[in-house]
Amino acid sequence: MGEIAVLFGGPSPEHDVSILTGLQAAHELLAQGRATRAIYWTKLGGFVDVDPSLEASSFLEGAPKGATPLTLTVGDGGGFIPEGGRLRAAKPLALDVVILCTHGGPGEDGTLQAALDLAGIAYTGPSLAGAALGMDKLAFGAVMIASQIPTLPRVALTASLEEVGFDGPYIIKPRFGGSSIGIDVVTDLVAAKARLGSNPHLAQGAVLEPYRADLADLQVAVRTYPDLELSAIERPLRSGATGEILGYTDKYVGGAGMASAPRELPAIVSTEQGATIRSLAGRVAEAVGVRGVARIDFLANESEIVVNEINTIPGSLARYLFIEPLVPFSQLLDDLVAEATARPTRRYSAAGADGLVLRGAATIAAKLA
Repeated sequence: MGEIAVLFGGPSPEHDVSILTGLQAAHELLAQGRATRAIYWTKLGGFVDVDPSLEASSFLEGAPKGATPLTLTVGDGGGFIPEGGRLRAAKPLALDVVILCTHGGPGEDGTLQAALDLAGIAYTGPSLAGAALGMDKLAFGAVMIASQIPTLPRVALTASLEEVGFDGPYIIKPRFGGSSIGIDVVTDLVAAKARLGSNPHLAQGAVLEPYRADLADLQVAVRTYPDLELSAIERPLRSGATGEILGYTDKYVGGAGMASAPRELPAIVSTEQGATIRSLAGRVAEAVGVRGVARIDFLANESEIVVNEINTIPGSLARYLFIEPLVPFSQLLDDLVAEATARPTRRYSAAGADGLVLRGAATIAAKLA
């Protein structure tokens, strides 16, 4: 039987938070007596095998001392291969499952998922398609609208945009990003366009939404194995009375990632509002094909509830939200591992590629003539 690896870090603005989530998972697996490896994904994109018992401070300068470089190879016999001498056989690590604790960037947009699929490695969390959809705020909003799930209108913010279609003030978000990094509130379209040249987080694209000061944040997590299960509803708390939006500092700067963020849990909501949020969460999970553990973020007041976005690999794997009923972190991890093996994402098929087209193609030179 192989080992379980926890993969964290990566070339993402959420690199540091990913380390916290990954170490939480690795330490829990060690406490269970599980055969555990930790794979650190550096800011420059390299993979290294590290001691799973390390603390966050060991990663302040990047890869810790004693780390072993790894190469991720794809195809038959692919996997994470340790660097070794010439006489050492290049064999991949014997891994049963990789638990993904990679927040933002290529760890949560489908890039890493695609590589692991090609390498034939079982992993937790979203599939390639699910990760890509969850990271693209414009596409996610379009799916919500098509599924008749209430959400705020949003448009792609570009330098050529002339008409928004809804009144300001506006909130600007990176189209491909999360965790409140790069988010800003502006009064008008001119100010919004000015941010395109000054905010590096918007370089790959931006979306514009109406800023609604009357709507507050509510969140709920979902997990999909062995059956769809919803967590308690959470009301994350903003810093100070003047906080316009739930910021990165509110969420993560507390020493343990999202697990240490200020919150009201369970949130004080009406019975009707709670039922609506839970119903909508189930519909969102079905519409986007949630796999693993995800957190769905809502905006609400006493009379209105809208879906804001989805986080397909949430901070701390949303372990702190599963209190009603209580799901221990060990069980959450065990179920993630079980799902990764029972419901693999890699399902390639060459059915239909029977050579018929090639036999009737004559010569390539004739086709180019």
